[in-house]
Amino acid sequence: MHFPYVRNSIDAIGRVCLAAVFVISVPVKIGNFSSVVDAIVLRGIPEPIAMLLLIAAIGCIVGGSALLIFGKNQKLGASLLLFFLVPTTIIFHLFPFQSRAVFMNIGLIGGLTLALTRPNLPEGDW
Repeated sequence: MHFPYVRNSIDAIGRVCLAAVFVISVPVKIGNFSSVVDAIVLRGIPEPIAMLLLIAAIGCIVGGSALLIFGKNQKLGASLLLFFLVPTTIIFHLFPFQSRAVFMNIGLIGGLTLALTRPNLPEGDW
């Protein structure tokens, strides 16, 4: 594109849309913390570790989304979100196979991978 403001605006909208999927999950994870821990425990992970994993997941989602949205370090943001998404997909959606969730997450993994390969925005561009 020959218009950097248009490209940067479209890029920002895309990053916000990508991060929105993760951001909307945070209130549920925090508000139903013990229920989410129980769901993790049902997958065979001991409760103390499940609690730590959920805290780490919330941190990855919040930090990764903020970094991705604001573009300062979108590669780190995308990496944090992938660090959360890939194991979550494997642990919760492959066995038993939940095709809708798996394929939605594959799409998100693809979008995050694109964010990893794109150049960071110049300083001052949002």
